[in-house]
Formats: sequence, structure tokens, C-alpha cells
Amino acid sequence: QVQLVESGGGLVQPGGSLRLSCAASGSIFRANAMGWYRQVPEKERELVAVITSGGSTNYADSVKGRFTISRDDAKNTVYLQMNSLKPEDTAVYYCNANIRPSYYAHVDIDYWGKGTLVTVSS
Repeated sequence: QVQLVESGGGLVQPGGSLRLSCAASGSIFRANAMGWYRQVPEKERELVAVITSGGSTNYADSVKGRFTISRDDAKNTVYLQMNSLKPEDTAVYYCNANIRPSYYAHVDIDYWGKGTLVTVSS
């Protein structure tokens, strides 16, 4: 079993910064793509940013130039640096990781964290 634990959320003023972290633990042979999603009430969860095992990244248009995703494979951790935050960035942010559990596993499995709340308000 794999667990993803997010941290770093909180309250920040518009224009401020936050750094989210997500650490994966458990049975992990290889972490493939890792990413961040966000969700507000009554809306679907949306992709914020994703990073592949090779380091390629992709961002939602709404966060390009403000957010940066990175990963530390030695720690099985993915980060999201959020700068120039806006009130519309307020959401619960979820970590996602596609994991190969063991060398002998034939499939990769998607895991989700429980989410961390980011509130951007003055």
C-alpha cells in the first residue's frame, strides 16, 4: 500500500507565496508521473501541474508563470511552489502519483492524497 501525505497549505494574502509538499511512502518500486490537482466546492477537480519521471512538466494555463512543480525521487516527494497567488487559487489541493508498487507488478496504480487547503485572501 502507498500513502501520499500533503503539507504546506494555509492562509496567504494575494500576491504571496506557498510551497506544497507531497511525500509518498509504502511499497514503491518506481514513481512515474506525479502531480497536483485542485478542487473547489461544486466544481470538478482540475489539473494544476504534472511532472513525469523524466522531469517534463505541464501546467494549467491559469498557473503558468506563477507555479513551479518539482520532484525529489530520492525522497519520493513532489513539490509545488506557488507564487503571485490570487484569490481564485483558493482550493483544496490534492497530490496524485502513478506508482509501480514492485518490480514484479504488471500494472501502475494511481494514488491520491487527502488534500490540503489553500486560502488566498486579504
